[in-house]
Formats: sequence, C-alpha cells, structure tokens
Amino acid sequence: MAMSKADTQDAGQHYLVCNTEGCQSNCQFYCNACHQEMCEECRDEHLKNPDNRRHEVVPYRQRRHQLPKEKCKQHPTKYIDMHCDDCNIPLCSQCSTMSDHLRHKLVDLETIYSENCAECQGKIRQIYQYFIPTSEELRQETNANITEIKKIMDDIRTSVKAEGERLKKLVEKVILQKIVGVNDVENSITAMLQDQGKTYEDYISYLKNVVKEFSGYLSSTQLLGNPMISTISGQLTIKSIPQTTKPFPPVFTPGQFSEVDVSKLLGTVNASTYKQENRAIKPMETLKPTDQMKQDEKKSDVKQTLSLSSFVTKVKEYRMTGVKRPYHVSLGKSGSVWVSDDDGNLVHTDLQGNALQKIKTSSDFTGYHTVTQDMDLIYADRKKHVINRITMDNKVTEFIKTGDWEPLCIHSSKINGDILVGMIKDKVAKVLRYNKTGREIQNIQRDNKEQELYRNPRYITENINGDICTSDFGITGVVVVNKSGHHRFSYSGQQSGFSPWGICTDVVGHIIVCDGRLKNRTVDILDQDGQFLHFIHREPSFLFPCSVCMDDENNLHMGQYPTNKVTVFKYLQ
Repeated sequence: MAMSKADTQDAGQHYLVCNTEGCQSNCQFYCNACHQEMCEECRDEHLKNPDNRRHEVVPYRQRRHQLPKEKCKQHPTKYIDMHCDDCNIPLCSQCSTMSDHLRHKLVDLETIYSENCAECQGKIRQIYQYFIPTSEELRQETNANITEIKKIMDDIRTSVKAEGERLKKLVEKVILQKIVGVNDVENSITAMLQDQGKTYEDYISYLKNVVKEFSGYLSSTQLLGNPMISTISGQLTIKSIPQTTKPFPPVFTPGQFSEVDVSKLLGTVNASTYKQENRAIKPMETLKPTDQMKQDEKKSDVKQTLSLSSFVTKVKEYRMTGVKRPYHVSLGKSGSVWVSDDDGNLVHTDLQGNALQKIKTSSDFTGYHTVTQDMDLIYADRKKHVINRITMDNKVTEFIKTGDWEPLCIHSSKINGDILVGMIKDKVAKVLRYNKTGREIQNIQRDNKEQELYRNPRYITENINGDICTSDFGITGVVVVNKSGHHRFSYSGQQSGFSPWGICTDVVGHIIVCDGRLKNRTVDILDQDGQFLHFIHREPSFLFPCSVCMDDENNLHMGQYPTNKVTVFKYLQ
C-alpha cells in the first residue's frame, strides 16, 4: 500500500516543508483541525485568525492521523465519518439518522482512527525497542551456547583419547565407538540449539512482517475491514516471544581398566538428566527509559527536521596543546577533547586548550581511540597488541588483548556499546566486534566471494543503521559492511587519487570522510547507500583535513594537517 506524503516523510525522517502556500520553511507543527503542516511562523499567523483560535496545533510528531476520505456507498454525496458501536460499522452522517441506528451509540470515526493509529505506532515501537532486541539477545545466547557446548565436547573428546592412550592397542578398538557416541550427543545438542536459533530468526522475521502489516493499516485508504476504525480490542496483537530451553552439557564418567570391561573403562557420555531450564526473557514492563534513551529520542526528534544546508558555517576554532597534528579527535564529557598525533601523543584537553591528561602510546596516524557510552576512553596500543581503558578518574587498565594482531583503529558503538576494532597481521587485515565486556562476538574479514575486504584499516565508525564504515589506506577507499558483516558498497572518491582519512557519521546517517590527498583536500559527504552528495569543505593549498567527528549539537569537528588546530563547522540545518 502506498503511504501518504506526510507518513512517508515521518517514517523516513526526511526534511519536512511547511504546507502553507509560498512557504518553504522547515515544518515543525501540525494543525489537527486543518490537517496541515506548518512552520513556527505560519503557526503563529494561523492562530492569530479568530476563526482558528480553537484549532489544536501540536508538534508534528504528535499530530493526529487524518481519516482517509471514503464516500458512503448508500449516500454517495456523503463521506464516512462516524462509527456505530452497536453495529460495529462505519457510517456517514446521513446513515446515522436512519431507523437502523436510532438510539445506537455513535462515535466520531476520526477519533477512533487516530487512537488506533497511535496504538499501532506504539506496537511498532515495542517491536523495535523490545521484541526484536530481546529476541536478538536470545538468539545470540543460543549461539554462545553452541560455542560453549563445542568446548565442553572438545574436553570430553580429549579425555576419551587420554584414556585410550593408557590402554594402548586394547583401547584403540573401543575408542572409536566412544568418539562416535560423543559426536552423536554433540550433534543432538547442537541440532537442538540450532533449531532454537532458527525459531528466533523466524520470530524476528514474523515481527518485521507485523511491522509491515501494521504500517499498511496506517497508510490504508480503505475503511471497510481496516482495524484502525474498529473499537474491538485485541485487533493489533503480537505473538509472544517463543520459549526455549537451555542445554545442560553431558558429563564424562571414567571407567575401570580391565581387558574384559574395555568399554566400561573408557567411560560413557550421557546427556544431562537435569530438568531443562527455560531461558529468561526480560518482561517488557522492566524496560524503563534511561537517560541515554531519552537523549536518543531527543536526537530522533532533531533528526526529523535536519538536512544539508546550502552553505557551511564556521562555528569556532581551537588549538590542541601537546600534539603536533590532530590526526584523530574523540569528544569526551563536558566539552573535553581527546586528540592524538603521529608521534604517539594522546592528549586530553578542554576546548580552551588546557591539558587535562597526556599519555604516550605506540600508535600513530590512525583512529586508535574512542569514547564509550560510559564516557570512558579506550585506545589501542599498536606495538603492545592491547586495548586499554581510561576511566573517568583517569585510571588506565588493560581491557582487550589482540594476540598477534596489531590494533589500528577503534570505535565504540553509540547504538549498543559494542567495540569495533580494525587490525592487521602479516599484511592480512580484519575488523572484530567485541561486546562491552571485551568478549569477541564477530569477525569480519571476507566478502561473499571470499575476497579480502580490508588491507590497512586506519579509521572506523558506525552509522545509525548499524553499518560499519572503514577508511582503508591499502584499498584507498571507504569499505562499508552491514551489521551482519556483509559487504554493502565501497567508495573511491570523486577525484583521482582519493586518500581516505578520518571518517564519521551524523545523526541523519550521512557518511563524512576526509580526502587527504594533497591535490584534493576535501571533506566528502555521502548518503547511507554510498551516493556522493557534495563536499562539505575544501582546504587552502597549505592544509588538508585529516580527522572528523560530530558533537551533540550536530557540529563537525575537523582536524587540519600540518597544524594543531581543530575547526568546528555547522553544515546541517
């Protein structure tokens, strides 16, 4: 079903224009009586009219949905605008005067429609904010169980083989039978867990279909048969999250050594006899709005009305003491800034340039530090193959060890707090995802054709849709994969010799990347699908942009080589 223009704009959060004739200002308000989008100035003029003083003008996101216009089949000159509760059918005003509906309870149809639309939108929000995230957590838990069971079964296999070595040739004949038994148990448990994972995948797919169905109700121009005009409760329902059980690993029991009882000596592998325990599904009512959720909602309201400005405004400029060149910038709490250069200097200052903390690292001109949701700083020490955390009280602790891999760039997700790390070893590169506790949960290295995605990932960020965007020096391009790690697109610039440096995304989903080639010196802006929109900034001949990040006011902070200056620009309106 086609969505109305207003619904399409609201769902996609595009730039909204005032609907007053001749006005092209940004829409912020909505008159429920006139069903008209308005800017602030037109709203004031609208309410000055004595005829409009009783009109209800609300913020656009709080608007009442307009009832689709449909002619009454019995009275073609009249529109359906009432609802008979006794008969549970929509009517026109002339139908309501007929004998069939005398003394029946009649209700304004637009009120019912608006209330049901609000309920439908609420259900959609519940799906996105509770049902899908909770189901995804359960799916990830089943995957973790698979890994755990695999490790346990590996331990059992080792025990069985150790027993076989002690019994030498006498045991060799029996040990194969035991291994088969172990494999059968593992396959059974793994199959069960995979079925559970498939159950949640199917359920998530069902939830997305429910979203489409409910969205269809919102945009439908048909009244008959549309749940949006029904007063009967329970029309908009969502199936409960499927219940699954946690597996209990089997236990290996050693046997007694004897030629006659070889089978017993090798032990047995038995499935757990414990009663299977249901997985814990957090109830919806325990989800209380956190400060972060309120801030995200506020950002979403801002995002709805933001778009690219036709001009870029310089807001301010500040110098960073203690660094030679601002190759990477991370914004901390209360306007503080973390900046690093190519000499391993990592400096924490305020916007007046006063140094708060300085750390010496072995990293160079890469995006090797980021600020977490908890406002801690985490940074990669390339030569030591470790990622450290600096807490608010300035304590430095070891957070993640990367083994033989050199961590180059890092980003803390604003969506869920995950840590994205680009790393390299022996000219092979990859991106790993860690959860908040530092446990590896995703490895991204090849595309669906088994081709290497990365060669030298130097800067990394995440877009509002979960895409992972990486500036790669080796590929000399921007590589974008979705949150599942599947390659979406690559960007190789608008000018020859594109050299991607600092990269970030904004609240609208734009991708902003520095082109540091000496002949180019631009900051490119792309949409979420990699389409070039325009240049935000072109540097003078003696400077080039090398780092970018966004603040909470939707301003762009840009570091400039070879100075120690960071310039702040506004490019959204």
